[in-house]
Amino acid sequence: MGELVNRGESAIVPEGFYKQVSSILNAARDKAYTAVNFAMVEAYWEIGKSIVDEQGGEERAAYGEALIAGLSRRLTADFGRGFGIANLRNMRQFFLAFPIRDALRSELSWTHYRRLMRISDPDARTWYMNECADSRWSTRQLERQINTMFRERLLASKDKEAVTQEIQKSAPARRPEDIIRDPYVLEFLGFSDDTAFRESDLEQALITHLQKFLLELGRGFAFEARQKRITFDGRHFYIDLVFSTI
Repeated sequence: MGELVNRGESAIVPEGFYKQVSSILNAARDKAYTAVNFAMVEAYWEIGKSIVDEQGGEERAAYGEALIAGLSRRLTADFGRGFGIANLRNMRQFFLAFPIRDALRSELSWTHYRRLMRISDPDARTWYMNECADSRWSTRQLERQINTMFRERLLASKDKEAVTQEIQKSAPARRPEDIIRDPYVLEFLGFSDDTAFRESDLEQALITHLQKFLLELGRGFAFEARQKRITFDGRHFYIDLVFSTI
């Protein structure tokens, strides 16, 4: 039966069973985090592309500025915050900085990409994007690595392992639960960061964007259920979102 973890007479849980349930929750959180963030990133990339296409690719044009200002007013009226002139310009720049959509990394958030866009060297920008995704850097970690010229020092150093270990001393890696604290995500889902909302509202908004994400994954992934009930030791528990691989 394996090692037991005792938390009182009525709460003895086999360690193997606990790890199994924990892995289900961690996998679901990771998928939810990736899905909602990349849905937002994709939408902003598409908006940026649409703006560039409508402007005819011109870098500086009176029509282009008027277009963004007018679009900002209408989107703000219909969709709320998050579509100010500055943010729409960021979306336009996002497309120009990352013109190949398939090259985007789904692990990264809009906040990550906003920082990456400030890197002028295309090669360095791509390197930091991939390293950030592979190493699961938080935005604070990404900022630190760019500011301390991590790539340049790594390429120039003979002891690359020592330089790489510096990552472990920086800010903690991002956590899936940070999604509910990201104001960009709240705006994208239609919530205000200063407005109270129910857990079920956030869950429904996540599911809306998860559907598109799962369809793009293709065969081998399935959304099992929401608020799935499990019974253990005579008590009922509910898992918010349950996924499976086939």
